Amino acid sequence: MASGRRTAGTPIPPTPYAKPTISMEEWEARAPLDEIETRSVNLVKAAGEQSTLPSKFSVDDPNVPSRPSSPAIRNKLYPISRPTTPSLSAAQSATRLASTHPLHPKYPIQTPQQFYDWFSLIDRSVAHSQEAHFRAHLSTVADHLDTCDRLLQRLDEVDAEVADMLQGWKSVEDGGRSLKDACEQLLDERDNLLRMTEAIGNRLEYFQELEQATRMLNHPGESLVLQTDFIYMVERVDICIDFMKSHRHFKEAEIYLLRFQQCMTRAMTLIKMYFVGSLRALTADISKRMSERDISSTAQSHLLYTRFTTVSTQLAPLLAELERRAHAYPEELSSLLSECHTAYFASRKALLVGRLMEEIKGLDPAHTELVELTRAGCSYLKQLCTDEFDLFKAFFNSGEEQLYQYLENLCDYLYDDLRPRILHEPRLSALCEVCTVLQALMVLDVPDYGSYSDEEEDEDDMDRPNGSHKRGLRTLHISHLLQMVLQDAQTRLFFKAQSVIQSDIRYFVPKAEDLAYPEKLVAARKPVSGTEIKEKESVSQLFHFKSLDRQDTWYPTLRKTVWVLSQLHDFVNPAIFDDIAQEGVNLCRQSLVAASENLKAKNPPASTLDGQLFLVRHLLILKEMTTNLDFAQRDDRKVDLSGVTDTLASMLGKTTSLLPSALFASLGMPREENLTDVKHGIDHELKRACEDVIASCSDGVCKPLRSFLASTPVGTTTNTQTLASSVSSVFNAFQESIQRDLHSSVTRLRLYLEDDRTVGVLVKHVQDRILDEYVEFREVVTKVGSGQIGNIADEESISMLLQSVCSPQNFAASGSTSALGSR
Repeated sequence: MASGRRTAGTPIPPTPYAKPTISMEEWEARAPLDEIETRSVNLVKAAGEQSTLPSKFSVDDPNVPSRPSSPAIRNKLYPISRPTTPSLSAAQSATRLASTHPLHPKYPIQTPQQFYDWFSLIDRSVAHSQEAHFRAHLSTVADHLDTCDRLLQRLDEVDAEVADMLQGWKSVEDGGRSLKDACEQLLDERDNLLRMTEAIGNRLEYFQELEQATRMLNHPGESLVLQTDFIYMVERVDICIDFMKSHRHFKEAEIYLLRFQQCMTRAMTLIKMYFVGSLRALTADISKRMSERDISSTAQSHLLYTRFTTVSTQLAPLLAELERRAHAYPEELSSLLSECHTAYFASRKALLVGRLMEEIKGLDPAHTELVELTRAGCSYLKQLCTDEFDLFKAFFNSGEEQLYQYLENLCDYLYDDLRPRILHEPRLSALCEVCTVLQALMVLDVPDYGSYSDEEEDEDDMDRPNGSHKRGLRTLHISHLLQMVLQDAQTRLFFKAQSVIQSDIRYFVPKAEDLAYPEKLVAARKPVSGTEIKEKESVSQLFHFKSLDRQDTWYPTLRKTVWVLSQLHDFVNPAIFDDIAQEGVNLCRQSLVAASENLKAKNPPASTLDGQLFLVRHLLILKEMTTNLDFAQRDDRKVDLSGVTDTLASMLGKTTSLLPSALFASLGMPREENLTDVKHGIDHELKRACEDVIASCSDGVCKPLRSFLASTPVGTTTNTQTLASSVSSVFNAFQESIQRDLHSSVTRLRLYLEDDRTVGVLVKHVQDRILDEYVEFREVVTKVGSGQIGNIADEESISMLLQSVCSPQNFAASGSTSALGSR
């Protein structure tokens, strides 16, 4: 560049702005140019390269440069054809140039210094011409900078204006928001005032209702309570009372509450007066009609019930309102409802008593049989009470206690004649029939409100229209009315049963025919008619006896016990029945034991086994009966006794020894000191009787063996031949005893106990005991005879002999009878 050719003394013009030092690569990286910008730069570069000479060097001829240049440059820029012959001399040319070009020296150069000065001038001119485009560009940039400065200044002015505008807008916004908040506050205040006005108006409506209610009640008439507005007014007064009670803090709320309550009392009093007046008029009319002659029962029923039911359609809604308010305000209005109940019952009683007395008189209580009187009279009373209950429900939804008192008063007209007959009835069967009749009338009387709780009943009341209260009037409970007569009959039945138990069981004195055993059993083997069978099955079906159902063979005290308890079982309270049943069973057991002892003393020792088997037979029946009676105080042990045979098997099935302690342990029963219950006493007595039977059946058979063992103690020396003869004699006597005595004993067992399984239980223990005695006999003989026991059978042979003798095939009916006769 030209600046590189400046001399040392040439000054560098100052730049208006300081330029930071930056390389071309950094510039290119920081300021990339797009295609349009690159094209613009190239155009500027091309325009800059074609710069013109300064104006001071310009000449008239634009094609001729204004300053002299070096020959090389001049020839290159302006090619001039040199003439072949110079036309002018050098002095002439110099003179001409000096007069035409500003850089031409005014005076000819004569010294080197002049030349240097002239050359310096030329050099500065060349440098100035070469830097012209830079200066032009710099001037353009300076103009641009000025323009930018002006634009920045203008932008600052605009920014200030915008800031002022924003500040003004914020001021307006703040002012608008404040105005909006103020408006919203005014609207809220207006809404609050409207709500307060509405709330005050709503509350004032409750206070203003007093005037309307008072105005209506001050102009009463007979038909006022029948008007639709009357019920509506009562509803509104009720609502106002609730409102005043819940807003007692309001001014004068207590005064208005008192006045509203007075209005409610006046309204309910009007209902009561209208009901009582209508009831009296209706009663008077019906009484007049019923006093006429030749009025039929159908007409009477129509007057007593149909007429009342027709009137109830008009009065029931009013009474429902009274009942509802009486339930809500019992202190103020319950007396009005009670007066309505009293008036109703007085009217009904005045109409019904005459007709009721005629019906009872038609039953002829003094001469009619007790059971028929109970059936007819109680049936009539049940129908009458049912009709009265239904009619009362047509009017009222409450008043259960007063209703039942009224119905009890109606029933007393019959009970006054029926109770003395029951309390003096001597027949136990008639008393049972009376209880049956009463229970049959009560059996369909199933209460349907007993399972309801108070909360559930209140919920039901809320679901009913007008909030009517219907507690206790769902159905008539006739059992409440018949319970008194039934209790009288049950009490008389209980005392009569106790009297029978004392006279026919406890103090029973047996006759000779009562102790005719085994003759009764032999005679019972004969065929009987069908009628006798049905009579004997009546009680056995009740207690589910199996084979021992021939009651004519039972001891009289057992028959009486079963009969009495069968009569009481369904008619006496379970707890009371348990007491009398335990007393009767205990006394019966004692009488059986006493009868057994009488049989044993009859013709000893032949009747000893008869007495023991008699006791076992009857105790098994008595135990089966107590098991089926299902006492309230049952033993904790659960013993399944499905029959007499199973009972005996459960007691003796696991017995391995006849010693009392071992027998008690095998039976799983309590010992004597713990036998406080009746059933335990029977078990104890039955175990002892079974042990005696087993002992009696085995003792006679084992008597030869025991005599030998008593006379031949172990350790003594005896002649072998004598011992063998003695053992053979004892063994033969033992075999004969088995064939004779054991066969006779088993025959009696089968006669008394009848069932093969029942007999088999006892026979098995008898066989085991006999076999144990024989084993002991063999052991003693073996020790005494040093192994020489003679010709006697082994244990297995004796066991087979016992089974053969006791086999059921050896016992036919005729054989049993003949065996007993020979005995």
